[in-house]
Amino acid sequence: MAYDPDGEERLRTTPTGTAPPSGPAQPSPPPRPGLSYAAPAPIAVAPPVPGAVRLARALWLLSFVAGLTVLVGSFLSRDGHLERLRSVVDGMAPGGDAEAVSTASGIVFWGSVGALLLVILLEAALLGAVLARHNWARWALVPLLAVQAVATLLATAFLMPEGDSANYVMLLWGAQLLLTLVGLVLLFLPASNAWLKSRRTVRR
Repeated sequence: MAYDPDGEERLRTTPTGTAPPSGPAQPSPPPRPGLSYAAPAPIAVAPPVPGAVRLARALWLLSFVAGLTVLVGSFLSRDGHLERLRSVVDGMAPGGDAEAVSTASGIVFWGSVGALLLVILLEAALLGAVLARHNWARWALVPLLAVQAVATLLATAFLMPEGDSANYVMLLWGAQLLLTLVGLVLLFLPASNAWLKSRRTVRR
């Protein structure tokens, strides 16, 4: 029997009881990912809306309802308003052309309605921004409330109906101004202030 010196050498270097590896090599497992030291992004948790803000929202919505009620009533009775305004314009410039008087009356009427409607829409947009916790929006409501008061005062000369309906219109306009004023004050209370400023704190 032939003697193989290489086989003796392999037996000498192979551990006892261990067979030499045979077959194709097994693939090594993929390396494990290293540790990440980056902090995860904070999860912004919206704080609950305080009661002052909820009450302010309700008062503002009621003020919109009061103002829109006057505008809808003015639109439905626009013929009477335009007739009365023709008399007013004709008295201010007697002997004027009838078509010019009608045009001026229409401009005054629709301009008054449009101005009040625009103020309500701007207030609604700013209120939505406040509820989205934009702090600047409540400050923008302050001059807008003053504009609303001036526009309402001017509109009383053009949109005030005759008879007993005038009392209801004055009541609705007064309620609208009072509700918006109280609602604006509620937005500046400490609880509302902390809720609005918490959005900036979370973003940091």
